[in-house]
Amino acid sequence: MLRIVYFCNGFTIGNQLPLRNYLKMKIEREDLDQDACSVHHLAIRDTMDILSGKWKIRIIGSLSFGKKRFMELKANIVGIAAKMLSKELQELEVNGLVKRTVLETKPVTVEYELTVYGQSLKPIINEMAAWGTQHRKRVISEMTAK
Repeated sequence: MLRIVYFCNGFTIGNQLPLRNYLKMKIEREDLDQDACSVHHLAIRDTMDILSGKWKIRIIGSLSFGKKRFMELKANIVGIAAKMLSKELQELEVNGLVKRTVLETKPVTVEYELTVYGQSLKPIINEMAAWGTQHRKRVISEMTAK
């Protein structure tokens, strides 16, 4: 008996499938697994392309707490230059993740907020934040244990 555990680039043999079925299944499943793997990697690459760089995820994280003016965003995201923030906001707007609203005040005020589509990233950003918090605690714990 063999057990097959599928991974993205192949599988390992365990102990629950008859050997005669294994060879037939290997041929049928290999193409299916490669297709699923390719689709999975393509989706990850697409996500990374949209959220690439040092700042976009942090901008989305900041906007997930609500509307912000340009200078509020700049103050919230330590280390980002105004020119870089402007560029990243434009890219997020082009990708439909952020909405830019010009308010008719004197001087002119610009507010940014996540679109409904941008809000679909909130669970991902929250999970990343939770993982980062857990990782930081782990690293600090390991450092203090030494």
